[in-house]
Amino acid sequence: MAIRVMLVDDQVLLRTGFRMVLAAQPDMEVVAEAGDGVEALQVLRSTAVDVVLMDVRMPKLDGVETTARICVDPDAPKVLILTTFDLDEYAFSALKAGASGFMLKDVPPGELLAAIRSVYSGDAVVAPSTTRRLLDRFAPMLPATGQEPRHKELQRLTGREQEVMVLVAQGMSNGEIAARLVLSEATVKTHVGRILTKLNLRDRVQVVVLAYETGLVRAGGGQG
Repeated sequence: MAIRVMLVDDQVLLRTGFRMVLAAQPDMEVVAEAGDGVEALQVLRSTAVDVVLMDVRMPKLDGVETTARICVDPDAPKVLILTTFDLDEYAFSALKAGASGFMLKDVPPGELLAAIRSVYSGDAVVAPSTTRRLLDRFAPMLPATGQEPRHKELQRLTGREQEVMVLVAQGMSNGEIAARLVLSEATVKTHVGRILTKLNLRDRVQVVVLAYETGLVRAGGGQG
């Protein structure tokens, strides 16, 4: 079954370009488009979508608020943010709102397609090194309020699970974590799954965000 993709961007030409790239893929289908967040939410009420490619700066309702409203539903489609500028604070806000990752709009087609497949499978953070750079820049802006309860959440994890969480937050793939800890990749995947379940997180991106919020990982990628 093809991955059902929705394009949300106020620039028609960009949507057209993305649609042409996706239409050439045997495993993808563009099932819906919208020019702003309000229209996107309306379309999603009646259209089954797996992955939403979401612009952040749009009229009426921006991509951050739209993402937050979409991700309230536990069965919501995955959201992949597309931003014009690297290290965009809007992209950071969207990650906190529940987006599964972000890419730059000028990303090579092959990388965009790989990102969509990755987000669809829930397997990995999209462009983890870029995500980490974004968080390194904006982690100091995280609010201090509400951090204590989130610290307590980490107590649900075993020592090994906290160790895996740190490496996920540093942008490592399952394979890289397996090599670092001398574990099988399947074991690492199991640990990541338990982390997501215990902390009630959607995906690896939210693991990264929580690691920064709690100070488990410091800006610069080091362990807290």
